[in-house]
Amino acid sequence: MSATASDDRVKVRAQAKWVRISARKARIVLDHIRGRTVPEARTILAFTPRAAATDIEKVLRSAVANAEANHGLDGDELVVEAAYADEGPTLKRWKPRARGRVNRIHKRSCHVTLVLSEPAGPTGEVRRTTRKPAQAEEPTAEKPAASSTPKPRSRRKKKEGAAA
Repeated sequence: MSATASDDRVKVRAQAKWVRISARKARIVLDHIRGRTVPEARTILAFTPRAAATDIEKVLRSAVANAEANHGLDGDELVVEAAYADEGPTLKRWKPRARGRVNRIHKRSCHVTLVLSEPAGPTGEVRRTTRKPAQAEEPTAEKPAASSTPKPRSRRKKKEGAAA
């Protein structure tokens, strides 16, 4: 994959299709390596106990090999710019149950894609993609301190207009 007009960095892509694991499970592992350097991502995947880590590690190795062979880049200096798992086709199977019934079994698959790029900046600074920090609450008027004993709540709703 070539670079865009505003960004001069080379981007390399690798994809594994029809991986026999659900996309939801693969996304959990992909969230750990997104924005990290290749050596960090390899270490994380090596020590991740989830089954998706082995398949994602193969895709990472393929992307690094693509970068080295096709673009002459050093694999250890690359950064995982994008990592995502799209849903693939679902195999539908049936399991017999008691009294002549059946249950559906969905054997899900996904397509794992990794995009590697050169680090941003001339000094080799890695640009991390993280979630937005939580919005800080604006200071408001101080609330009165709550009493130490909470009020007991009634479980029944009182009827409107009823005599007390």
